[in-house]
Parts: sequence; C-alpha cells; structure tokens
Amino acid sequence: MSDIYKGYRGEALSLLKAHGVRVWSDVEVQTTHGAFKGIILPRSETADDKHIVLKLRNGYNVGITVATITSIKEIGYKEAHYKIPEKEFPYDPAKPRVKLFGTGGTIASRLDYRTGAVIPAFTPGELYGSVPELADICNLETEKLYGVFSENMGPEQWIGTARAIGREIEKGVQGIVIGHGTDTMHHTAAILSFMVQDSPVPIVMVGSQRSSDRPSSDAALNLINATKTAAESDIAEVMICMFGPTSDQYDLLHRGTRVRKMHSSYRSTFRTIGDIPIAMVSRDWIIPLRDDYKRRRSDRNVKINTAFEEKVSIVYYYPNMKPDIIDSLVDNGYRGIIIAGTGLGHVNKPLYPALRRAREKGIAMYMTVQTLWGYVQMYVYDTGRDIMELGVVPASNMLPEVAYVKLGWALGQTTDLEEVKEIMLTPIAGEITEREPHNGYLIYQGGIPEVERFVSSYWK
Repeated sequence: MSDIYKGYRGEALSLLKAHGVRVWSDVEVQTTHGAFKGIILPRSETADDKHIVLKLRNGYNVGITVATITSIKEIGYKEAHYKIPEKEFPYDPAKPRVKLFGTGGTIASRLDYRTGAVIPAFTPGELYGSVPELADICNLETEKLYGVFSENMGPEQWIGTARAIGREIEKGVQGIVIGHGTDTMHHTAAILSFMVQDSPVPIVMVGSQRSSDRPSSDAALNLINATKTAAESDIAEVMICMFGPTSDQYDLLHRGTRVRKMHSSYRSTFRTIGDIPIAMVSRDWIIPLRDDYKRRRSDRNVKINTAFEEKVSIVYYYPNMKPDIIDSLVDNGYRGIIIAGTGLGHVNKPLYPALRRAREKGIAMYMTVQTLWGYVQMYVYDTGRDIMELGVVPASNMLPEVAYVKLGWALGQTTDLEEVKEIMLTPIAGEITEREPHNGYLIYQGGIPEVERFVSSYWK
C-alpha cells in the first residue's frame, strides 16, 4: 500500500491519505495562496515531509507546503513510468561517423524520482530515442569514459580523454563530441587544446544548463548542434558548443582556450572572452564568424601530449592578502603558481618576500588579470616592475584558468624555467591574442549579426 505514496512520509503522507490521493494522481489543490492543477510526483527518499510536489500543466514542478493546503481533489490517475525510450540507431553508410564520449554530464536524461537523481541517456539507442534528429546527421557511436560531476574532473580524466580522442582519430571518425558538466567545461576545453594538437577533425564539448525533464532544457538542441558541428564543420579545433542567446535560436562555437562559464544558471552562460566566437551553428547551418581557425583534414595525424604537473595552483589576489598563502604553496612543494592580480597585474607589498622565496625555490610564477578582459601590463607602474623583479612573468591576456592548465602542461614537458617560459608565452591554440577586437567585450560577442545590428544602431 505504501508504494502508492512513493517517498512521502510524516505530515505529507498523512495529508495524501486524508484526501484519498496517491502519487501520479491528477489533482486540483486548493491552498491559502491559490489553486494549482497538476500531477502528484514521487519524492526523493531523503526529502522532507513538509511538501508535496506537483508537475504543473506547463511542465514545471512546484513544491507546495503541506500547512497551506486546504483540499486536494483527484480528477484522474495514470501511473507514469519514466523510462528512456530506446530504438536501434539506424546506420547510413553515406553519413559520417561521430564518436560521443561521456564524462558524467547529462545531455539527455530522465529523472529518478525515488532518489531525485538525474539518470543520463547514453547508449546510441537511448540517445536516438530521446533525440531522434541525431540519426539525420551521422552514424553515432558512444563510449562512457567517466561518470563524475564536472568538479571532479582533473588530470586523470583529462589525460584519459585526450588519449581516447587520439585512438578514435586513428580509427577514422569524422568528428568527436564530448559530453561534460558545464561547471568546469572550460578547464577541460583548455587542457585538451594543449594535450590534443593539430587534430584533423572537430572536437566539440557540449553540456546542458537545465536537465532534460525541464521544458526549458537546452540539452537536446546543444547535442544536435554539437553533433552537426562534429559531423559537418570544417573547424578542426577543440570547441565548446552551447547556447548563443537565451532563446532556442542557435549555439555558439567557442575556442577552447578563450571561453569561460559566466553565469550560474543562464542557458547562454558560455562566452568567448577578449575575442569573438568561431562560429554560429543551428540545425540548418554553420556560419563562421572568423576565418583564422584550423581546417578539417583527411589525414589521421594528431599530436597527443598528456604530460602534466599537478602541483600547480591559482592564487586569486584580494586586499590584505597575507604572504602565508604563497609560503604554504612553497612549503608543500608546488612547482607553479598562477596569480590573478588586480588591475594590470598587481599584488600588495607584504607578498613580496614570499614571492622572492618562491623564485629562489625555482617555482614558476605567472601573472594574469582577474578582470578577465584585458592584458597584463606590468611595465606601467612601479608595482608591476617590482613584481617582475621577484620572478613573476606577465602572461599577456591568457585567462587565469587557461594559464593554470597550460602551466601544468608546460611543467610536464620540462623542469627548465626558461623552457617553461618559452612554452607559456608562445601561443599554441589561440590562448594569447595580439589584440582584442572592439566588439569582443562582455555581451558584444562580435560578429553575431543581430548583435552587430544592435550595436550599429547606436553608432551612426
């Protein structure tokens, strides 16, 4: 009997029993705040007993406090089975082969209401059942590399992913898609840009800001556009493919070393920083916004270099920062430090002795700017010159996270600090640019037609 009250207990369970309704009942709920219509959903086994959950007619879920409910009337009942539809993915010899790697991000998914967890669709059959448009684009093959939240991605997973990419390129795939959680996707995109060089095919990272059970989910469109890019685009670089505007119009393709997640919840969270995106992509077209990208090739040659030094850190400077922050890194054997400094690349004078000690210990230190946009300019003020004398090297306009992974990669190649410096300051994958475009700042994602029209309307 208790099975019809899946997950409910205490006050919420008593309320359902008192009104003779069950989970999956279609109900009208009267509350002290108004009326609601929807389906009673199961609750997670770890949830509280103070709410019932309804799936409203518009597809959104809402929690209603038990104490506010005055009546519940059942107007229908149909038990739901949230199973991902699975169909055999059709093979078409005329279509390109695309490999989808999974690392733990949920591209297509269903919600397990018993635990509240999102269960990803991943096999070709599951993905075809969830996003049938994929079969119009390619012959899709899938492989689950990892099953971790993106905050748990690190050198082990980066190295494994880079090697897996190399194997698939040798096998002849025409493109690669990597499903990844959005929180650290820009870190992984950056390190793969260094570990996988001169790829002959597109390498497209993709995720979703909102899970597939939500009407506003961006999962399907992102996956369709990423797969189209991998199968059809001539852009042979590591890219991130995510929403351009907040509406379901198109995705942007961001270079892996110039992109950053910039909003915690917007679907259009990823932005190219200090530059413009590579291209726009929709179900029907791919429109380049620039022409300096690396082109697709027919050969299978690719450079995989996964050497990486893990003892590297980012230090975000703040007023009144104490030198023990730097000293602790020195004492714990760190070999590299990236500083996100204020303004043009500054820190306070109390840090100077610690920086000098780090230099004497042979620690590689590089300065970036916490403003994200703009270049390190340490020759402008005495402060910057003093910091350089202490061994801190300006890192041009590399983003702090990009500088972090590049320094780890550079220290994996050599222990010679001059060689490390040459690697760090030599552009490899667009991580350093000669200049920033006038239309590359903040919302002005330069080159996008509607943005250009908007900006031009104010500059006549």
